[in-house]
Amino acid sequence: MVYHTGLMDLFGAFMLFFAVLALAAYIYTAIVLMALAKKTKTPNGWLGWIPIGNIYLLTQLAKLSGWWTFAFLIAFFPMVGAVAFTGIMVWWWWLIAERLKKPGYWGLLMVLPGVNLVVMGVLAWGK
Repeated sequence: MVYHTGLMDLFGAFMLFFAVLALAAYIYTAIVLMALAKKTKTPNGWLGWIPIGNIYLLTQLAKLSGWWTFAFLIAFFPMVGAVAFTGIMVWWWWLIAERLKKPGYWGLLMVLPGVNLVVMGVLAWGK
């Protein structure tokens, strides 16, 4: 059996790079959620660090019932689930933007990679 160690090394390097990138995005998002909770005087901002807890915090920031947290289960339905949950997340961010006196359509920008990080930062730390 022949192993292509150079190719495996390259794959490992890419995996490490994307793991670090994902961790950085997770940390940034948690800090943003905590800042948004502080800005809107929403209790339990520390939930931004906990998986599923951060979804609950989003519902609280959007002034929705905590039961909306279970909407993440929609994402597990094949084909349409991810699209449906993305639509729900856009709606939540729309409500959060309006709560912060920003245009609601900023929630639509949350589907654009990279742009969503900028929009979250502006919502959290902008005037």
